[in-house]
Amino acid sequence: MFTADLRPDDTTYTKTLVSHLRAVREMGYDGFDLHIAPGAPGADPRQDVDGYVRLKKAFDAAGLHDVAFTTNVGTTRTFDPTSPYAEQRDAALTYLKSRVDITHVLGGESIMSGPFLYPYGAFPTTDDGAQIWSDALQDWMRPRYPAAHSLFRELAAYADGKGVKLALEPIKSWESPPPNMVSEALDFLDDGDVFGAGVTVDTAQVVMESQGPAVFRDNIARAARQNRLLYVHISAPDRGAVHDSWIPWELMLNEIAPVYRGPYLVEVFNAIPPFDASMRMARRRFWRPGEDTPEPGRPSAYDVAAAGLTELRERIAASALSRSVPSLMAGAGA
Repeated sequence: MFTADLRPDDTTYTKTLVSHLRAVREMGYDGFDLHIAPGAPGADPRQDVDGYVRLKKAFDAAGLHDVAFTTNVGTTRTFDPTSPYAEQRDAALTYLKSRVDITHVLGGESIMSGPFLYPYGAFPTTDDGAQIWSDALQDWMRPRYPAAHSLFRELAAYADGKGVKLALEPIKSWESPPPNMVSEALDFLDDGDVFGAGVTVDTAQVVMESQGPAVFRDNIARAARQNRLLYVHISAPDRGAVHDSWIPWELMLNEIAPVYRGPYLVEVFNAIPPFDASMRMARRRFWRPGEDTPEPGRPSAYDVAAAGLTELRERIAASALSRSVPSLMAGAGA
C-alpha cells in the first residue's frame, strides 16, 4: 500500500499514483486494490464520486484502461450502519451506496471489500469514558447487528445492480470492534438474509483473530458452499512483507484454492498515516520510489511487492501439486 488516500482531485498526486501502478503492473500484477478515503467531514459523500470518475479517466489516459481495480472501504462514526438511530443508518446507506458507485466507476464489475459493517476503530465507551471489552462488548454489539440487516439487504441489491460484489472483511479486535472473525461476518449475513454479499478472508486477520484450524476449515467450506467466499487477502501477520512471514501457507491454500478462483490480493500495509497508528506499526516502513529518499541496504516498496507476488505464485503452484499427486506426497520419506 502506497497511500490511504488517493486524493482524486490532486492531479499532481495522480501522476505519482500512475507511476506506482505502472511499476507494479510490470512486475506481473493484474490489478490493484484502492483504499477509498471517507471524504471531507460534513460533506455529502455522493459528491466524492465525480472525483473518482476523473481519476479513472486519468488512469485510462495513462494506458491503464485494462487494469482491474477493487476497493477497500470502511465506515465511520458519522456513517454507522449499526446505529440505533434510523436517520444515522439512512446516512450510512447513502455513504455506502456512494462507495459502491466509486467501485463501479473504478473497476466496473468488481469487489468492494473492507470493514464496512461497524465503524472502523470506533471503540464504544461507558458514560464515564471507559472502553467496553469482552462480554460487555459482545453484549453491546448484539442489538446492532439486526439494526443493520435491512440496510445491508438494500445495499446488496443496489450493488448487484452495479455489478459490484460486497465482501465484508472481519478485522482483529485490537484494531476495531466486532465482527472480528469470519464466522461472525457469515452469521451476520445469514441471520439477515443478505443475499448477494459475502466475506473477505485475510490471512493476517485469520492468524491473529481466529478460533483455530478446524473452525477455519469449516468457515471456508461454509462460505464456499453459500457462494460467499468473494475475496482473499494474502497478508503477513505483521502486515509487512509477505515473502518472509508466518503465513501458514499449506493450511490456508489447501482449504482455499480448491474452492476459490480469485482474485488474490497481496496486501502490504506500509507504515503510513493513518494506518501507522490504527495498526500500531512499530517496524520501519518500506521506502517508496519517487516519493521517499532511497535507503541503500533497505528494501523498497517495489522490492517487497515483487517478492510477494513471486512467493504467492510459488505457493499456489505447490498447493496445486500437492493436491494433484497425493500418493507422492504421502509416500515422501518412506
